[in-house]
Amino acid sequence: MPDYLERILTARVYDVAQETPLDHAPNLSARLNNQLLLKREDMQSVFSFKLRGAYNKMAQLPPDVLAQGAIAASAGNHAQGVALAAQHLGTRAIIVMPVTTPQVKVDAVRARGAEVVLYGDTFDEAYTHARQLEAEKGLVFIHPFNDPDVIAGQGTIGMELLRQCQKPIHAIFVAIGGGGLISGIAAYVKRLRPEIKIIGVEPVDADAMYQSLKAGHRVRLPQVGLFADGVAVREVGEETFRLCQQYVDDIILVETDDICAAIKDVFEDTRSILEPAGALAIAAAKAYVEREQITGQTLIAIACGANMNFDRLRFVAERAELGERREAIFAVTIPEERGSLRKFCECIGKRNLTEFNYRIADEQEAHIFVGVQIENRADAVRMVETFEAKGFKTLDLTDDELTKLHLRHMVGGRSPLAHHELLYRFEFPERPGALMKFVGSMHPNWNISMFHYRNNGADYGRIVVGMQVPPHEMQEWQMFLDTLGYRYWDESQNPAYKLFLG
Repeated sequence: MPDYLERILTARVYDVAQETPLDHAPNLSARLNNQLLLKREDMQSVFSFKLRGAYNKMAQLPPDVLAQGAIAASAGNHAQGVALAAQHLGTRAIIVMPVTTPQVKVDAVRARGAEVVLYGDTFDEAYTHARQLEAEKGLVFIHPFNDPDVIAGQGTIGMELLRQCQKPIHAIFVAIGGGGLISGIAAYVKRLRPEIKIIGVEPVDADAMYQSLKAGHRVRLPQVGLFADGVAVREVGEETFRLCQQYVDDIILVETDDICAAIKDVFEDTRSILEPAGALAIAAAKAYVEREQITGQTLIAIACGANMNFDRLRFVAERAELGERREAIFAVTIPEERGSLRKFCECIGKRNLTEFNYRIADEQEAHIFVGVQIENRADAVRMVETFEAKGFKTLDLTDDELTKLHLRHMVGGRSPLAHHELLYRFEFPERPGALMKFVGSMHPNWNISMFHYRNNGADYGRIVVGMQVPPHEMQEWQMFLDTLGYRYWDESQNPAYKLFLG
């Protein structure tokens, strides 16, 4: 068996890698009532830890083998490590990447002089194709995780953090894809500080190591989720599985919303944006503290990557509040009668709204889709009780995936009941209670036939309102607009409104 302590101590990584800082996360630490330290592997030149293992492997190849060129399969971060190593060592590299790889990672690999071949939807399909090219072209394959030299290169992270933090450490949280990172860290830490817990973390839809440890043998998943593409591996390595069996104390599974919340948490503490796989360890640390109810302990999370596709930030921002349990989504049924909407708003009180969708549809009842900022899940339960006490039937949709992904964007449509409807957009300073003030200022005889609002975290809130104003009351409507004090736009003749809603 490889002597990983010796391999890690003699690993060649610092020709290209830096010793990354171990940073205190003040906001997260205060919230968790424990000291959380972030090992900042996102600060490497390729924005992930992967260059450690890739370079250590390639630097130790015989010169004649290295000269043939290298090939690798990767969802992105290992690819950049191999490309950088090949560039530094003066050899060629071909990288096979899944077609689902974020463009930012593809561009980064090409920028380092490597040839990119896009193939398959997952790492495993790219891996199979890379092994075929290896034989055809006579290249040396650089495995992303199941190789002792790669594992030892990643293990230098464990060596650094033990040197950087000499006080007692309760646990170290590490993301798992194929298992190379956690295997290297665990092999080093457990030899020197066996009392420290090594806790792995995987997404619930890419839990190959969890399933394998539970079964006692390697399990191949039929499919994996791709949100955390850096850990989207169907089957872990034989050597990494052996090391995890020996050294890993626990594995925590996290949901997509939890990962998004962790990305936001790290941004608020560091102003850095981790990729989903890079934030796994932070999400696990939060879940572990909540589960174990520990306080006053020192926890270390490996922030292992920051190759985020910018377009994905829209999704992350939307789901982060749900992951933090700071937003609840409800479907509330109210009577279709004057004053009902105001009564509903009184139930919400001073809470911040994140979304408000309503479209008149039925003569008897109206259905409101509403998002509300909450303190915790208990707060959401209290809100349901408040709505029900006022006679409003309420459905809590906070954990409903269909709602979060699709329905919240599809509320609306035409209505045969929307007579004399005017459509206006309004803009108002975004502060608690501003939306309720707007609703309360409307004439009680005007029926609201449509309402949409979404809190986008901007300084100004933006809403669109359908209002049924009889023609003989248009002068009063104009007086309302003039005295409201908010910017407004008349959209009643907008062709999109006429096509989809009017």
